[in-house]
Amino acid sequence: MSPHGPALFVHGNPETSAVWGPLLGQLDRDDVVCLSPPGFGAPLPRGFDPTMTAYRDWLIARLEAFRHPVDLVGHDWGGGHVLNVAMARPDLIRSWISDAAGLLDPEYEWHPLARIWQTPGDGEQLVEKMFTAPLEQRITAMLDLGIASPVAERLAAGQDEQMGRAILALYRSADKPALAAAGRHLSTAAARPGLVISPTDDDTTGSEQSRRRVAKLAGAEVAVLAGVGHWWMVQDALQGARALTEFWSRLS
Repeated sequence: MSPHGPALFVHGNPETSAVWGPLLGQLDRDDVVCLSPPGFGAPLPRGFDPTMTAYRDWLIARLEAFRHPVDLVGHDWGGGHVLNVAMARPDLIRSWISDAAGLLDPEYEWHPLARIWQTPGDGEQLVEKMFTAPLEQRITAMLDLGIASPVAERLAAGQDEQMGRAILALYRSADKPALAAAGRHLSTAAARPGLVISPTDDDTTGSEQSRRRVAKLAGAEVAVLAGVGHWWMVQDALQGARALTEFWSRLS
């Protein structure tokens, strides 16, 4: 009987689980499960309020279905959900990995696109423009972000009006005071081994210094990924897989 559960991967915005494809192809694990947050490649259930707290509770409910604690991995907002679970229910996980740790640094400032989504009126106009655009235009937007084919096509195909609604509610629930409040519980995450992924060319989730500050508070290791940005799992899947595999190999 396995002493631990599978490796669970949770993606972010504006994504579906297709973003993990290149990375999973480089991992030497056959116990991998991808979870799609409601609105991001999965339907928004009736009555579900897509806030930061609701996504934490959604993920906790999914983890409670596993017999053994899992290895939890999150990217972008998925990384935020992972951290929120690690702080609230560390008993459900064997380990956690997040590339969004910088969000919980007290000095973090939201990037310009997020600030538009957080602004009533402007945010609605932007998501309508983004998610009612023709498929080819959405694919081009993904390519321009540095996401290579065929992942760009798969992500664009999963972008819809539900994702736009989820984006607005999620970002508006996660203003700076809310992030700072969540960060006050980072020491709880130290109950389980953690790894903070720090891509050198990603400034959307904080600087390397901010990620290191959060990692220290959460008792986590840091893996610096050189020459890659926010979508490191697509841009250099082999480097990312090595960081994850080396971390897991050190777990008892």
